[in-house]
Amino acid sequence: MKNTKLLMLSILFAIFFVTSCSKSEDETPPQINESETLAAYLESTGSPLGKDYVNTDMPSMIGATEVKTLNETNQVYIIDVRSAADFALGHIHNAHNVAFADLLTHIKSVSLTSYTKVAIVCYTGQTASYGASILRLLGYDKVYAMKWGMCAWHNDFAAKWNTAIANGNAYAAQFTATATAKGAAGSMPVLSTGKTTGKDILDARAATLLAEGFTPASVSNSAVFGALSTYYIVNYWPADQYADPGHIPGATQYTPKASIKLSADLKTLPTNKPIAVYCYTGQTSAFLSTYLRLLGYDAKSLLYGGNGMIYDLMVAKSMTVFNAAQIMGYDYDI
Repeated sequence: MKNTKLLMLSILFAIFFVTSCSKSEDETPPQINESETLAAYLESTGSPLGKDYVNTDMPSMIGATEVKTLNETNQVYIIDVRSAADFALGHIHNAHNVAFADLLTHIKSVSLTSYTKVAIVCYTGQTASYGASILRLLGYDKVYAMKWGMCAWHNDFAAKWNTAIANGNAYAAQFTATATAKGAAGSMPVLSTGKTTGKDILDARAATLLAEGFTPASVSNSAVFGALSTYYIVNYWPADQYADPGHIPGATQYTPKASIKLSADLKTLPTNKPIAVYCYTGQTSAFLSTYLRLLGYDAKSLLYGGNGMIYDLMVAKSMTVFNAAQIMGYDYDI
């Protein structure tokens, strides 16, 4: 009898142990590469925008003239992310001053039904592009960055761009036509949000980027040229222009709307060093840096792009540049 009881207890213990282990294993979250899961989600029709935004519509910018025209009939909602002090010195009529970190919270609180577009405004168009990219990737398809920022609205605000192009030939002599090949495809960055779906990972990463702001996502041309080997440099303009007028020494060419995807060259980007991304103006590169930072890359938009490095060469090649014609001279509120 005693032996029978011991046998039954042993069997019960074994069942409890197996059941407990099975339950524990069932509750263990699946091991995924969050970065790759997020990239696949954002490239898919299941993404908030229903498309691979980076390789279709990016960047999303609106000119100062269109903002003015839409504003006259209350068709645009304007968000100004400059400092409160600078906003007080002059801003577009009807604009709302919102801290960068509060962009998502603010836009969630606004009914956008009656507005055709939402324009994010900053000093030069670069911070606005970074913010607009976050909101776009989250599904806010009415959001645009105002091109050139307040520099395009009136000459009273144009100092930053005027200064950038005044010093815009500082690195022309260092640009080269010598190509640098992409490396072999490697692993994606390691993210640790603890989330398992593309949507949840995106939400967590977007919150992080908004809290950080644009500063860690940007880099000056002097910093890059002062330590070229420190950065993996992405030339984000067409291959023919990569060759002529050339590129930063060591920069690798990635074709807009083609290269930055899982099935193309996304995985050739390194995870062990900062990535300096540059375009013509620093605005498209800000859009792209958003995407790469969401995925966990240490991407930084090179401020003012080619305009701040080879301005005269860009003018000669009819590339996009800031000039006096971009300054519209529109009225503003104080």
